[in-house]
Amino acid sequence: MTLRILLILGALSAFGPLAIDMYLPSFPALARQFATDVEQVQLSLAAYFIGLAIGQLVYGPLADRFGRRRPLLGGVLLFTLASLLCALAPSLEWLIAGRFVQALGGCAGMVVSRAVVRDLCDPINSAKVFSQLMLVMGLAPILAPLAGGLLLKTLGWPSIFVVLALFGLLCLLAVALWLPETLARNAPAAPLRGALGQYRRLFADGAYLGYALSGGFAIAGMFAYIAGSPFIFIELYGVPAEHYGWLFGSNALGFVLVAQLNAWLVARHGPVYWLHRAVWIYLLSALALLLVARAQPAALWPLLIPLFCCIACLGILMPNASASAMAGQGQRAGSASALLGSLQFGIAASAAALVAWLHDGTAQPLAWVIFLCGCLSLGFSLLTRRVERRLLAGRP
Repeated sequence: MTLRILLILGALSAFGPLAIDMYLPSFPALARQFATDVEQVQLSLAAYFIGLAIGQLVYGPLADRFGRRRPLLGGVLLFTLASLLCALAPSLEWLIAGRFVQALGGCAGMVVSRAVVRDLCDPINSAKVFSQLMLVMGLAPILAPLAGGLLLKTLGWPSIFVVLALFGLLCLLAVALWLPETLARNAPAAPLRGALGQYRRLFADGAYLGYALSGGFAIAGMFAYIAGSPFIFIELYGVPAEHYGWLFGSNALGFVLVAQLNAWLVARHGPVYWLHRAVWIYLLSALALLLVARAQPAALWPLLIPLFCCIACLGILMPNASASAMAGQGQRAGSASALLGSLQFGIAASAAALVAWLHDGTAQPLAWVIFLCGCLSLGFSLLTRRVERRLLAGRP
């Protein structure tokens, strides 16, 4: 895989982090603008997650039927136009609807980038490429809140969505000019009417589903953190909105560094080996976070340490879960990628909504949700190991 393709795939994968993280510092400002509270503004984040979950189910079959490029170009164009609509939002309801449409477009990049990696790489090299993509897209959660805080302070919250529209336009040009079609030309075109059958077969694949859900619940913990951290950092502990990105970015940096370590680790034992071990570290970190949150410390730093460990663990969990789930999917890679992303972001939307619903003015709701995600991620990891052992033993 060439560096140019890797950079384009990284940019496409960054649609989600950019569109989510860049506007996080504006939550209190949006609440004031629309005369509501931060909990209501969080619904725009949940709407984005729901759009990601639904849209990916559509793009998967389209990518298997028409190739990777055409659905991708249409999705990126939709993201660009929806970003402009968000910038013009006269009400919170308009913004929520715009965010939903924005997600429907942005998820094309996420689905197709995973399918392209599967088209070009074997499972071990896929894990390495996914880890490298974490480095490219990992810059987004480091830089996006910083840029969002700066734009908020200097130009106001609509400028955040104008910048997202410009990013979408640049990606549209990059895909049109430099991303080749990677679906094999001699591959039989997957009929759209068979999409439901493909998803049904994927749901019946115990190993695929187990990897998808184990990774999905781990990732949901991160999105619970995304949804709850603006209140905890800015409102609860008084961190200035323009400084929010530094704290958010420090956690993202841990995620990126561990993802690069993972690229070295998988060459020795493979993605499955490290996935089953990292999930234990994730759960223990989540437990430490819960214990600290229940103590309600007067300072923020005791919460930041276990939060950092939780997010850093995802640098191993995310690429290895994706690579393990996508292994062996062949010509249904688009549908497999779509269902993988849809499950992950559907769970993420539920986790973000649960943080808002449990809101009690402390950090405990966030900690409880992340701990629950850790328990479920470990549970599906253990179930998947049992499925693999039965398959190796030749038992159904």
